[in-house]
Amino acid sequence: MSSQIRLRLLPGVRCLFDELVQVKVAGLKPRQVVSVRARATDEKGLEFRSSATYRADGSGFIHLDKDPSLGGSYVGVEPMGLLWSLRAEKLHQYFFKNKALEPFVVKFSVHEGDEQGRMLAEETHERFLIGEGVSRFSVKEGNFEGVLFTPPGQGPFPAVLDLCTFMSEKRASLLANKGFVVLAVAVYTEKPGNNKPMHLDHFKEAVDFLQRQPKVGSKGVGIISRSKGGDVALSLAAFVSGVAAVVWINGCSAVVGSPLYFKNQEILSPLPVDWSKGISHESGASIVRYMLGDPRAEENRGTVVPVEQAQASFLFVASGNDLNWDSEGYMDEMVERLKHHGKKNFETVCYPKAGHLLEPPYGPFCPSATHGLISTPVLWGGEPSVHAAAEVQLWKKIQEFLTDHLRCGSKQSKAQL
Repeated sequence: MSSQIRLRLLPGVRCLFDELVQVKVAGLKPRQVVSVRARATDEKGLEFRSSATYRADGSGFIHLDKDPSLGGSYVGVEPMGLLWSLRAEKLHQYFFKNKALEPFVVKFSVHEGDEQGRMLAEETHERFLIGEGVSRFSVKEGNFEGVLFTPPGQGPFPAVLDLCTFMSEKRASLLANKGFVVLAVAVYTEKPGNNKPMHLDHFKEAVDFLQRQPKVGSKGVGIISRSKGGDVALSLAAFVSGVAAVVWINGCSAVVGSPLYFKNQEILSPLPVDWSKGISHESGASIVRYMLGDPRAEENRGTVVPVEQAQASFLFVASGNDLNWDSEGYMDEMVERLKHHGKKNFETVCYPKAGHLLEPPYGPFCPSATHGLISTPVLWGGEPSVHAAAEVQLWKKIQEFLTDHLRCGSKQSKAQL
């Protein structure tokens, strides 16, 4: 490595996962072409890599926040492109980063030329999911288990239930950094069984648990959900008291996968699945978007969650290029129904070119991976750079929505790194 060439990360080599980092290179020759690369290993030990070709300016500087990539994993000006374009060599891999106490570690490097040139500089970057002072406690109470994140300070804080399809601490810990008490609970704690009943009572226990927390000051609980968690969130709002706000991201308007029970009675049956409507893709993955039945069909009326009877406020978020299912169509169906009942308790956001897996920003974009419910690779959809930009916008929108609808007293605190 050259001692004259410097790779700088601003504001520093450590920051929170959802914070922007500026990557800068100095000490190059005027107009020198180099490859700037990143690599990271996920919690399963799988390595992901990205690279982009840049040309230095007349003073030998490169600023990724304003200089365009000439080729590689992405092109154009993409300040965080090296992060969202991280890919594994093997197809259909999702970057697992779900444990809050372990940072997302990225190694940035600069190399001669645009291929396998000599390394000129390197820097290690740590992106933390949990901020200073945020507490993390595993919870197992009654019929539910999860992880509780509490911000520093006395509060009072708004309460949020994070319904993950499968357990992940990422979104919950990042929200706790923003001043929310967040309980992460998985919809599935074991491999899903065909037609195995799901009990809404278990998730009601989680809502009640949050409301009993001493630092919670909001009158109701907020819920954030995506995919399968979406219909559980809608059902809690429709059938359980104490839910004040729901963020529904690329979910379904009907119950999916399992019959839903409440107080020992089946309240909703699952939307039927036609496996013959799966489409094989040349990559080896499948497109499963068209396999679910139509919630609008008369024969499926008993599967649809009656959101019109909910008192909560809703933020419906749909991706137009969701290849998992027709989330935009499900959102439109709910909006039509709410308007028919004279309801105005909802907001909608649509990202036309984003895919199914909308997550907190600056993580690796995942175009395809093994589906947790059907154990086969599927395409999730989305154009990488547009999807990444949507995640940045949505993350801010989610925080604004939850803050507006879960108001507390004035004494609050947010975590720093």
